[in-house]
Amino acid sequence: MNSKNTICLWYDGTALEAAQFYAATFPDSAVGTVLRAPGDYPSGRQGDVLTVEFTVMGIPCLGLNGGPEFKHNEAFSFQVATDDQAETDRLWNAIVGNGGQESACGWCKDKWGLSWQITPRALTEAINDPDRSAAKRAFEAMMEMGKIDITAIEAARKG
Repeated sequence: MNSKNTICLWYDGTALEAAQFYAATFPDSAVGTVLRAPGDYPSGRQGDVLTVEFTVMGIPCLGLNGGPEFKHNEAFSFQVATDDQAETDRLWNAIVGNGGQESACGWCKDKWGLSWQITPRALTEAINDPDRSAAKRAFEAMMEMGKIDITAIEAARKG
């Protein structure tokens, strides 16, 4: 990984599993170098995974197996712009169906606690509609949803 800026994500021993899931789920994603401990250390053994370099949709990341002290929260999320309902469903269902959990307004969490916003481009366009009453109707419809339903957003936008 040659990037000057890399997102470091903290895991409790599951960085490689998470990186492999992201690489299998998201386009333009891959697992890179896996750094293993060269010897035993206070919280681990020789050969344990210390860090994993990976890319999520072109964004360089480093998974750090730092232990149980810190947990992910919604203050950080990946926002994924989807092109249609099929892509929205595929990504949402992959995250939630692999031990994750649903949240509101297009947000969900993966099994490691990392937050994802699965955001159809149609939703962003509807909320930015120059007709502010149409934008408001689309926004209000979104506020009632977990996974975003593009057909319902477009119907609300049209009134």
